[in-house]
Amino acid sequence: MQSQNLSMSSYIMVPIHREGWPFIALFAVAAILLGLLWQPLGWLGLVATLWCAYFFRNPDRVTPTRDGLVISPADGVVCLVGDAVPPAGLGLGETPRPRVCVFMSVFDVHINRAPLSGRVTKLSYHAGKFVNAALDKASEENERMAVALELEDGRSVAFVQIAGLVARRIRCDLVEGQTIRAGERFGLIRFGSRVDVYFPEGVQPQVTLGQRCIAGETVLADLNSTEPARQGEVR
Repeated sequence: MQSQNLSMSSYIMVPIHREGWPFIALFAVAAILLGLLWQPLGWLGLVATLWCAYFFRNPDRVTPTRDGLVISPADGVVCLVGDAVPPAGLGLGETPRPRVCVFMSVFDVHINRAPLSGRVTKLSYHAGKFVNAALDKASEENERMAVALELEDGRSVAFVQIAGLVARRIRCDLVEGQTIRAGERFGLIRFGSRVDVYFPEGVQPQVTLGQRCIAGETVLADLNSTEPARQGEVR
């Protein structure tokens, strides 16, 4: 019973990412000052402070550990599925690969997680615009951080953090040569954005447009499966 209580407590009392505390403090001070000016403004400031804490929540996730599973790197909705060429800066060639794009709104958890276990072979940052991250052109025009990951079997995948309309900072804690495990936290994006995952050639996505994903838990694809791409419909 005690372990169950501890588990429920950790589920309710979600930790906050350390990068969020300065923003939460700033929002709280602003709320106090607004309240001194006019009480209703103080209550609005309190709501904004609570939202800020909610935005920077950093929950634990239960990651499937079977070899070959590609795990969603972000919370959000699948906004694009199809073939695309990986970012040129990664050196993965010009052949289109299967790609899944997950869009994060300002209400989603913004902690990003590794989609697979492997070794980081290349990081490529591109300064760009801040158009709506749900648009296909965001992968070419927006500010982004791209990562190439080499798997144990020699194949490679890529994943890309893309800034969005209101996102103004991408944080990626990875370094070239680092080994990372699937589901492990590696960065975040403030405030509303997108993460793309490029699979090895021939791998079929196992999620559909409009499907909601949970970072570190939802399986986007299975490198070892021959199952065709999944279809879905709203019900």
